[in-house]
Amino acid sequence: MGLFDRFKKALTKTRDKVVSGFRSILPIGRAIDEALLDEVHDTMITDDFGPKTAENLITAVRHAWKNKEISESQHIIDFLKKNIVDRWPDDVRNLAQAESGPTVILVAGINGSGKTTSVAKLANHLKKSGKKVVLGACDTYRAAAVAQLTEWAGRCGVDIIKHDQGADPGAVAYDATEAAVARGADILLIDTAGRLHTQDNLMRELNKIQRVIEKKIPGAPHEVLLVLDATIGQNAVQQARHFSEHVRVSGIILAKLDGSAKGGIVVGIRDQLDVPVKFVGLGEQIDDIEPFDPKTFVEALFAA
Repeated sequence: MGLFDRFKKALTKTRDKVVSGFRSILPIGRAIDEALLDEVHDTMITDDFGPKTAENLITAVRHAWKNKEISESQHIIDFLKKNIVDRWPDDVRNLAQAESGPTVILVAGINGSGKTTSVAKLANHLKKSGKKVVLGACDTYRAAAVAQLTEWAGRCGVDIIKHDQGADPGAVAYDATEAAVARGADILLIDTAGRLHTQDNLMRELNKIQRVIEKKIPGAPHEVLLVLDATIGQNAVQQARHFSEHVRVSGIILAKLDGSAKGGIVVGIRDQLDVPVKFVGLGEQIDDIEPFDPKTFVEALFAA
């Protein structure tokens, strides 16, 4: 199955809502007016694009209409597709790379978001692209998290550095960093705790792990990827805002896109947080992760 078909299948629930909503208000030949623009705006809100994104997009549509670039309803979807794609230039979607030594990717997210599974999928994806990957199992608080990641590591065929449940995550990060350097790894991928007794404790642990890593590898972590659950829509934006107050989030892994009717959140996250979605989860299997491709996304989203 090609990338377009994978995206199209994963976006079935969202597309059923988005396409039906837009098609109902955009019949061929309907002239654009303010009433139509209000309907398009409301449809985007319903589809979880988010209020800021909906306002930005409708302002762009209105400007194009006033400048006579578009005049009829059937022009709006193509205009929106191009406008959405333009929000993701290639440079913001590519993973950062260390100038020397391993590239360190820290993965954060709350429990239940699909974080640990996303770490495993990303490890598998990077290994298949020719990278030597080491996993650091720093989610030592959640029952079975280390065991879960160990099982995934075995299936992916990548090294994992771990301690017993309840161990100091900073100590695991230290050992994982040393191992990645000693073994000549290209990528050190670190899974972090999703929840401690308080959110403040969680954020302190994340900051501590960042400091430990940076002492061993200056400039690290090179990426901090936040895993968000696509099925919770705008609540995912609130989660991302909270994490961004404490750690330098550089990109999003949007998990469970295949189970969501709220795929518009992909665009909302970019606009509301100025953080790009870099990977999307398209299913439950180890290969069901893809780098986010905006053109494929919008074509699949608006496909009939």
